[in-house]
Amino acid sequence: MPVHPTAIVDPSAKIHPLAEIGPWCMIGADVEIAARTRLMSNLVIEGPTVIGEDNVFFPFSTVGVASQDKKYRGERAETRIGSRNSIREFVTIHRGTERGGLVTSIGNDCLLMTYTHVAHDCRIGDHVILGNSVGLAGHVVVEDWADISPFSGIHQFCRIGRHAFIGPYTVIKQDVMPFSLTSHQPEAQVFGANAVGLSRRGFEKSSIEALQTAFRLLTRANLNTSQAVERIREELPPCPEVDHLLEFIASSERGVVKG
Repeated sequence: MPVHPTAIVDPSAKIHPLAEIGPWCMIGADVEIAARTRLMSNLVIEGPTVIGEDNVFFPFSTVGVASQDKKYRGERAETRIGSRNSIREFVTIHRGTERGGLVTSIGNDCLLMTYTHVAHDCRIGDHVILGNSVGLAGHVVVEDWADISPFSGIHQFCRIGRHAFIGPYTVIKQDVMPFSLTSHQPEAQVFGANAVGLSRRGFEKSSIEALQTAFRLLTRANLNTSQAVERIREELPPCPEVDHLLEFIASSERGVVKG
C-alpha cells in the first residue's frame, strides 16, 4: 500500500502512485513527492516542498519546516530536494527565508547522515556527504562532491568548494577552497589537496600535483593570499582545477580557510 493507513496526508499534497508513505508520517499542504521515493515512518514534511524520485527518508526526520531564523515572519518559502538522496534518522531540513531567496535546496545523490541539520536558505549540490551531526547554519553553499565529516559546524554564509573534504570536529568560519583537505589543529586549516578523494574520482595525477603545489603556495610559503595567487599564475601550467580554485578565491566574500 503506497500510503499507510496511519499516515496523515493533506488533500493538496501530490503523491506519486509509486511513492511509499510509511506509518505515522504527516504530509502537509503543497508537498509533491515523485515516484519511488520512500518515507519509512514518523516523518513530518511541510510545504511548499518538492521531492524528486528514488529518495529514501529514514524515520523521525523533518523536512520543510519553518526556519529558526528569528527574522522569519511566515513568508511563503519552499524546500526542494532532488533524486536518489538518502536522508537518515533525525535529519532536520528547514525551508528558505525572504533574505535568502525563499528556497532551501538539496541536489541529487547526496547522503545526509543521522542528526544532520540543514538550515534555511542552504544550497547543497550533487554527491554531497554530510556526516553525523554536521550542522549547516543559514545561507551555506555546499558544492558538488564535497564531504563534511561528523560533528563539524559551518558558519552562516560560508561556501564549501567542490570536491573539498572537511575532517571531523572542524568549525568552519570562512569559505573552504575546492579540492582541499581541511581540518582542525586546533583551528581549521588546509592540509593540501584532497588527493585520495580526487584520485578515486578519476582526476589526472598531473592535476592533483598542480593542486598540491597551489595549496603549498597558499598555505606554507609565507605569502599572503594575493602574493600566493600571483605565484600560482606565474609558476603553474594551465590546469582547469587550479583555474577553478583561483576563481573561487577571487569570488570569496568571507575569505578562505588557510591556517
